[in-house]
Amino acid sequence: MTTPFGLESLDGALEADLRSGLDQVEVRLREAVKSQDSFVAEAASYLVEAGGKRFRPLLTLLGAQFGDPHRVEVIDAAAVVEITHLATLYHDDVMDEAPLRRGAASANSRWDNSVAILTGDFLFARASQILADLGPEAVRIQALTFEELVSGQIRETIGPREGEDPIHHYLEVVAEKTGSLIATSGLFGAMFSGAPAPIQEAMRSFGASIGIAFQLSDDVLDVASESSESGKTPGTDLREGVLTLPVLQALAVDDADAREIGRLIGPDLAQVSEAEVDQRVEQALVMLRQHEGMNLARAELSRCAASARELLVPLPDCAAKEALAALTDVVVSRSV
Repeated sequence: MTTPFGLESLDGALEADLRSGLDQVEVRLREAVKSQDSFVAEAASYLVEAGGKRFRPLLTLLGAQFGDPHRVEVIDAAAVVEITHLATLYHDDVMDEAPLRRGAASANSRWDNSVAILTGDFLFARASQILADLGPEAVRIQALTFEELVSGQIRETIGPREGEDPIHHYLEVVAEKTGSLIATSGLFGAMFSGAPAPIQEAMRSFGASIGIAFQLSDDVLDVASESSESGKTPGTDLREGVLTLPVLQALAVDDADAREIGRLIGPDLAQVSEAEVDQRVEQALVMLRQHEGMNLARAELSRCAASARELLVPLPDCAAKEALAALTDVVVSRSV
């Protein structure tokens, strides 16, 4: 069996604890999406059954290692962050008009946009039920996290304002859309295991930083991978008109190749035939892989990962701290 999220050389006791915890999270996820209505149950369990990296629950379980990792609240908290994440995927696929999710038809493709949106809402409701049992502070933190998620989505939809640096805007969107929930994942683990307040804050800060690196790693993979290593077809972001960091860095260089890339993936991409879209995206990918923008994007990813590592310094030395440090290396190396 592979180690959780590709972590190698984990301490034996820690690995066993993480495996047990992730197994319990899977059970909790399946319980949370049950419904007396068979159609609702099928739609709600669709992305749960599709699997995934379970990065957020893993971070919750690692954060819990600094307290009592076996408290039942830790499993509930880990389930909450994953259910919230899955709910956002249903909504994202509608907004992006994505035909695939994790190699299979997206919920909006399998059913329709209304069903996908309502299923996401259903999952948010189920996450809220679990949160209610975790107490008012958990509800408050989740509400603030959700506010950030939605704000990031709105900012992404609107785009950078006139005179705003597109790269700065994009990194802020990533911090809100991705970093916020991963920050809460780390915080919840430390919080519900009873770890001291300074450790809770360190895990929250680490989660926010590694969350940005995690998304930037996916951005680089979407361009650099020759296969579906990222869980989606390479160039998916380009096809959906999403300008991620490698593209923005390339366009900022403003050389002849960057201008050609800009032409290939310009606004008119949505108006051409599917065959021409495939041709133009593939050509843009080939050019991006050789462009300085990729090096700049990788440099930003490495910087974010190094920043995350620095945030681990206050944590007590233990196997979990070593695993968190190794996690930053995995996030970077998966996109090389």
